[in-house]
Amino acid sequence: MYILNIKKLYVKTKNKNILNNINIKIKYGEIHALIGPNGSGKSSLSMTLAGNKKYKIKKGDIYFKKKKINKFSIDKRAKEGLFISFQKNIEIPGLNNQYFLFQAYNAKKQYYKKKKINLIEFKKKILKYLKKINLSKKILLRSLNKNFSGGEKKKNDILQMMILKPKLIILDEIDSGLDIDTIKKIIKIIKNFIKKKKSFLIITHNFKIFDYLKINKVHILKKGKIITSGKKKIIKIIKKKGYNIF
Repeated sequence: MYILNIKKLYVKTKNKNILNNINIKIKYGEIHALIGPNGSGKSSLSMTLAGNKKYKIKKGDIYFKKKKINKFSIDKRAKEGLFISFQKNIEIPGLNNQYFLFQAYNAKKQYYKKKKINLIEFKKKILKYLKKINLSKKILLRSLNKNFSGGEKKKNDILQMMILKPKLIILDEIDSGLDIDTIKKIIKIIKNFIKKKKSFLIITHNFKIFDYLKINKVHILKKGKIITSGKKKIIKIIKKKGYNIF
């Protein structure tokens, strides 16, 4: 059964066609890689999946957990279990990071009609996650992403992921600005999520991360189109000969 099924998707922004006839199917517990040259539309696809209104679906459908989500709001997609770590994180001065995480956690609880937890219980829960990714608890008291280093922003995304436990995780350049030890910790977290039948779509230019993960399928996006999809060996071909071979 597919957790994500993108069918013949065409997308435009600012009256410009940016995605053309995108077809991707991801099963529960799978890791897919989305790669391609700069400006090929990878981040545009993640924005479309998130529900950003600047990205208009001209044609085609997006099914998440068998539900057609074309018209779902951003927050409903998130509550349904779709998580996206963007390449460029938005800074929100004045919004306490801990408060944001606490409200997001309880909003999801409420959506599924489960009992909310208080802030004391939440703090206990979050501290164990901070240790797993080597983040100082001081980050909880800062404004969301404001004056965060590149590495702190990426780690904070992983912190959100661990707290919210989404069903499908889209990671856009998650390894950017991180040292090898942190990347290995994140890989371990990803593997634990896969064991629980969570799914991933990983977007990156750094193929090193794929050396440590079992990739079920690789999709190459170029000029708004998926020019080929296949097994992990495609990455080795790209390393040697570049994208122009396709």
